Order: sequence, then structure tokens, then C-alpha cells
Amino acid sequence: MNLSTNLGKLRAIGLAEGISLLVLLGIAMPLKYMAGKPEMVKIVGWLHGLLFVLFSLAVVIVYFQKRWPFKKLVLAFIAAFVPFGTFLFDKSLKQEEAKMGSSL
Repeated sequence: MNLSTNLGKLRAIGLAEGISLLVLLGIAMPLKYMAGKPEMVKIVGWLHGLLFVLFSLAVVIVYFQKRWPFKKLVLAFIAAFVPFGTFLFDKSLKQEEAKMGSSL
């Protein structure tokens, strides 16, 4: 993952966003509703929201930079809403990044 490129930054943010969604749904929400500890949702939810916004901005930047088809833009946004979605989307980004590296 090359963090000096916008695509690499998108991959890193996407992975962090995906992890934050899983922590929110798998840890923070159960703690709120089963253990009566709502503070975790506030903390993790805020962090996830920030990462979601960063992911969205990074997707739009890469969409215009790489001239992605509109369908790929839509898939990226859908991936952000589905648990494990950003990890699956990252597979295609990894392949695209590998093609970029081999064409240099």
C-alpha cells in the first residue's frame, strides 16, 4: 500500500473505516444495549463518522483522478455501508494499485 498516492491513501482510509464499522456494530452497540454502556457508541460512532467522511472524500478524489466509471463510484459508497464492504472493495483497489506499479 503506497501512502504517497491518492489510491494508497484511499485504501488505508477504507481499511480503517471498515474496522471502525465492525467495532461499532460488533462491540460498541452490544455494550450499549446489553451492558448499558452507551459511551462506547459515542466514541466509536464519532470516530467512524470521521473515517466515513474521509473515505467519501478520498473516493471522490480518486474517482476524478483515475476517471473511474460511475459504477465504481457507486460501489465504493455502497461498500462503506456494508460490514466487510470496504475490505471487499479494497481487493479491486489493490489490483489497480498493482497495475499502476507495474506500468512505471
